[in-house]
Amino acid sequence: MRRELRLEGVGRRYGPRGSWVLRGVDLSVPPGALVRVEGANGTGKSTLLRLLAGLDAPTEGRITGRPRTAYVPERFPPALPFTPLAYLRHLGAVHGLSRAAADRAAGVWLERFGAGGYAHVPLRELSKGSSQKVAVAQALLADPELLVLDEAWTGLDAAAREELERAVAERTAAGGAVVFVDHDPRRLAGATDAVYVVRDGALHRRRTDDAAASLPTGPQAVVEAQGPPGAPLPTEAGRIVTEAAGTGLGTHRLTAPATHSDVLLRVLLTASPPWHIVSVHAPAAPAAPIAPVTPAAPESPR
Repeated sequence: MRRELRLEGVGRRYGPRGSWVLRGVDLSVPPGALVRVEGANGTGKSTLLRLLAGLDAPTEGRITGRPRTAYVPERFPPALPFTPLAYLRHLGAVHGLSRAAADRAAGVWLERFGAGGYAHVPLRELSKGSSQKVAVAQALLADPELLVLDEAWTGLDAAAREELERAVAERTAAGGAVVFVDHDPRRLAGATDAVYVVRDGALHRRRTDDAAASLPTGPQAVVEAQGPPGAPLPTEAGRIVTEAAGTGLGTHRLTAPATHSDVLLRVLLTASPPWHIVSVHAPAAPAAPIAPVTPAAPESPR
């Protein structure tokens, strides 16, 4: 059973006489939640994420229900004495994976992020963007229950950014939680379950109407799907869609962020019994199917 992470009265300062970076933080992150954290530079966003990831301990208060967690830092140390494959293999062992399982998972994630071509290149020779792909891959290696992303999209090319959004959708659809910080207000807009703002050392939950006003809705996909007689929408699909409406004869019109559409289709098609997909299209042009994303050619490791 997946656990809900809870922060109760959490405060953090560095040194016994240091100023409080955060104080009085109460936060619950349930399984399957997608949570965005915002705030100006230096307000304590990264400190909050490090507390969530278990890398920092609270100075006061308590954190309970900690799930199996993976973290992508704002700055990945590229000068490690590994190749990407060896690094991921090593972390796979830390997560309890066998060498064969770690190799398989490493290969899958490196390919998904367009980094398979330099799996054997020393990390110190990779560009910042290529190093960031490895940083993201290591966090996804062992299907974490909580994924914490601190500006994880920074430095990634367009194809890798979209792939990371798909990976986030897969994690939440599988019941994992994701907490993220990103400088782009459009990132995963319309898909988040909650938005929090760090301000003056405290954490404030943004009201739904405030969030809607400040975060533009990203591209949406519409899936027309027909479910088995009497079958409810799968729970995993419900975590992805932003709107659902019945259209008669057991057919449902499901709206989801465009980057989550392939995950939604996978959930529906692998349900037991599976759903029948009638059509997939963009709201602005219902007759035009969404073209599959063609992976970009791997960038030069240098």
